[in-house]
Amino acid sequence: MNISGNTIFIPGATSGIGLALAQRLTESGNTVIVGGRRTGLLARIATENPGIRTVEIDTTDAESIRSAARTVLDAHPDLNVLITMAGIMRAEDWTHPESMLETAEATVTTNLLGPIRLIAAFMDHLRSMPDATIMTVSSGLAFAPLRVTPTYNATKAAIHMLSESLRLQLDGSSVKVVELEPPAVRTSLMPGHETNETAMPLDEFVSEVLGLIDAQPDATEIQVESVKFLRYGEARGDYAQVVATLNRVDPHAR
Repeated sequence: MNISGNTIFIPGATSGIGLALAQRLTESGNTVIVGGRRTGLLARIATENPGIRTVEIDTTDAESIRSAARTVLDAHPDLNVLITMAGIMRAEDWTHPESMLETAEATVTTNLLGPIRLIAAFMDHLRSMPDATIMTVSSGLAFAPLRVTPTYNATKAAIHMLSESLRLQLDGSSVKVVELEPPAVRTSLMPGHETNETAMPLDEFVSEVLGLIDAQPDATEIQVESVKFLRYGEARGDYAQVVATLNRVDPHAR
């Protein structure tokens, strides 16, 4: 993915990593469309960020995704990058299934079905472009589990394998598949997360991500330095230590 000159749709980007990426990608010379459910928030984002376009989308709803795709492509037929940013992270206690099942199902719908439906809605268009990118968003927790978020961990592991599989299927086509793997970042993804001292400051994370995209336009995985502790625990042979450290030090890791 080139750092500039793209037309990019980022659903689920009305806050946190998604919005920060949208702002910085706009500054880098891209046309960026942000998607979200709340019309008032979208209007505020458009007002505060004149270069960013917005579209209403509920990534938990299949028809909303199809409708938003039509709206985006009608207005931006040159769209060549899709970043499947939408995601939720909730604590669960699986020893009490009556209290966790609804949360688990919502997490799967948002974090896994949402990206699948988004990719399906844009695939034909992206394949028609001479140079296109699908950027998925997994997590360091795809590679080492946080005890309190089992379904989140599972959905992000699934996104990692989906990315790997799509890359194989699209090999030789004009569509590249890039996986963004955030570590813990100071956002509102979970209560108290914005002030988590063990998490990476949002501005630093986005700066490092854009630097990696610029330096490695053909990369298949975007890994800031701090996520490599989680990403490569098994390869290094210290996976058990990684899991123990993660669950002792950082109760709200992304």
